[in-house]
This record gives sequence, structure tokens and C-alpha cells, in this order.
Amino acid sequence: MGTMSIGHWVIVLVVVMLLFGTKRLRNIGSDLGAALKGFKQGMAESSEPAKLEADPKPAAPLTEAEKEPAQKS
Repeated sequence: MGTMSIGHWVIVLVVVMLLFGTKRLRNIGSDLGAALKGFKQGMAESSEPAKLEADPKPAAPLTEAEKEPAQKS
């Protein structure tokens, strides 16, 4: 009684199909697949800017005119 055999899983699958129907289960499966695909794309996009930030372009040195307003405040 501790583990679930294949017979138990078949009964659970039949009950779920009777409760939700095959069309609804198919829609849930496709929605879940689309969500996972979007998540993977988001993770790939979020890692790309991190690579760019690791090697930033050097900033140009400030000129005397740009240094003056910074010293007044």
C-alpha cells in the first residue's frame, strides 16, 4: 500500500479524464507548454544583457567644463 503501481496510475488517469475531459486537458497541456517556452526565452534574454554588462565600454574622461558644475553642488 506504500507505493503506487501502474494500475493505480491508470485509475487516477481515467478519473482525471472523466473530470476534466480530453479537450480541456489538451488545452491545459498546450498552455503549460507555451508558458515553459516563454519562460525559457525570458531566461535566455535575461542572461544576454548580463554578458554585455560584464564588459562595459570605458567612459570618456570629463572635461574641465563638465567638472565645474559637479564641484559647485
